Amino acid sequence: MGPTLAFVAAGAFALGTVLQQKGTLDTTDEGGDSSWMVQILRKPVWLAGMLLQAAGWILQAVALDLGPLMAVQAITTLSLVIALPFGAWLTHQHIDREVVFGAVAIVAGIVLFLSVGSPQGGTAHPSAQTWWLACLIVLALVLAAATLGRSRQGATRALLFGAAAGFGFALQTAVTKTFVTEVGSGVLALFADWSIYVLVASAVVGFVLQQSALKTGVLAPAMASSNAVSLFGGVTLGAVVYGESLSHGKGRLVPAIIGLSVAVVGIVILARAQGPGSVELVGGSGAPSPAPTS
Repeated sequence: MGPTLAFVAAGAFALGTVLQQKGTLDTTDEGGDSSWMVQILRKPVWLAGMLLQAAGWILQAVALDLGPLMAVQAITTLSLVIALPFGAWLTHQHIDREVVFGAVAIVAGIVLFLSVGSPQGGTAHPSAQTWWLACLIVLALVLAAATLGRSRQGATRALLFGAAAGFGFALQTAVTKTFVTEVGSGVLALFADWSIYVLVASAVVGFVLQQSALKTGVLAPAMASSNAVSLFGGVTLGAVVYGESLSHGKGRLVPAIIGLSVAVVGIVILARAQGPGSVELVGGSGAPSPAPTS
């Protein structure tokens, strides 16, 4: 049941992200302008994407309660592949043979990782020291990637902002696994627990950075970097924070690592994809815009 819910969550994340991108492309201000954030909150298509993202998070939370973080994070990474046809339809993203090859590599790599690696659950209650260290490291990585992104343009900007968002989402997913164990403790106990505040903070940071990445107009690099970082971040946090592990059966560990590497290679291939080119409309002006370049 857990893997199925994670896959449905990936679909919700995919369509929600594309709808949000469509909303951001209809705004007229630059991504760093605070009024741009206000504009997207008035876009029905963007709000629909936000609702799908929320639904995806709920499904992912239930999946995390049923299975290991490593497995759930790997499956939800498929949202990048699922988003491609939606992007071609709704925001005129360009899909060529290189993009298709990258998508196939992602799917094949994740299937190999899950089927051979068989991620195993660890502890349900990580130590406070482990959490503090994990949160501080993730915060430093988010700040570094976001700072670099602000000084770049086009696909490079999308990659860096997407990577920063990916770090935030990886932490959000990891904290969600702890958060769901506290839901049944009552409202007062829930608000007295640290996890709800870190969860909200990481979600907000990831959200703002992802919108900035989507504002560049290049869907594949924006989602590719976010998914690559959240995939590796989720697997790392699953191992370091929760003590999860891959199967150590004879001849199984190496193929599992290879599968994860193949998936990341596929993500990197998609990160090289160009924008929608002459058919892309930016700022709702109706005028074609050239594809962003790095």
